Amino acid sequence: MKHEVTCVAVLGAGVIGASWTALFACAGLRVKVYDPLETAEINVRSYLADAVPMLRQLGMNGIQGEISFYTSASEAVEGCQFVQECAPEKIATKHQLYAQIEDHLLPHAIVASSASGLMVTEMQQGWRDPSRFILGHPFNPPHLIPLVELVANDQTAAGVLESAEAFYKQVGKVTIRVNREVPAHVANRLQAALWKEAIHLVSTGVASVEDVDKAVWAGPGLRWAAMGPHMLFNLGAGEGGMEEFCRRYADSFHRWWHDLGDVQLDAQTIAKLVAGAQHEAGGKNFAKLSSERDRLIVNILSTNKAIREEP
Repeated sequence: MKHEVTCVAVLGAGVIGASWTALFACAGLRVKVYDPLETAEINVRSYLADAVPMLRQLGMNGIQGEISFYTSASEAVEGCQFVQECAPEKIATKHQLYAQIEDHLLPHAIVASSASGLMVTEMQQGWRDPSRFILGHPFNPPHLIPLVELVANDQTAAGVLESAEAFYKQVGKVTIRVNREVPAHVANRLQAALWKEAIHLVSTGVASVEDVDKAVWAGPGLRWAAMGPHMLFNLGAGEGGMEEFCRRYADSFHRWWHDLGDVQLDAQTIAKLVAGAQHEAGGKNFAKLSSERDRLIVNILSTNKAIREEP
């Protein structure tokens, strides 16, 4: 980056903000955390106790940078070259926050929002000068899942997107550019499409919640952890690649797409999903399930890293 990032602000200390804090601190950055809640520091440090050992397993050296806490957003951003905004997904709340910090930012500072459900254009309306504001949407938990989706537009200053990409690479992230704004960006749209059909299979009695989940993690989910759907299908018909795959299977996919279901999260459907998830959990509480998820992710990432770094 043109301006080296040594200090980053995290605005909002919920689960996403705490996860970002863990990653940034273990990457050796000074982290200034803002949250109006009095319990914010206790909550974040509790989160770090579980997150940092996971990051050590991925080759990071534990907390290397200083972490400080603020109840004033304007104080938190002072001196920071990068700001990761993790405020609640209410547009008025975000606009109020931007108004508080805009006059206190370094001239070259970049502000990236973690928002998953809001558009850059509507968030930009909270700025007098939105030229250094972008979307930097992570996947939960951000300290483990590499993906960050980046969205800029014609109001974004030249070089900002490239600088953000360099910063996220510095802390070990994998970025994609979303070239046109759409609701939910890219990855959440893919998740939504899969979940829609997963719900349809449950609601029409094709399979249970648990068996639908098994069908994903014990089946294509393993392949998706290695490569995306296009490249996997490019390999699916041998040396003929994507052209041969489409020639062979176009009719099948057209038939399948035509039969996919349309669902709504109404009370009856929600009740069926809740009951199914509780049965699948088998009495494991939130902490146990979260820990199990994170340990599985770390193992997958460790293996992927070793293979992807091969010459």
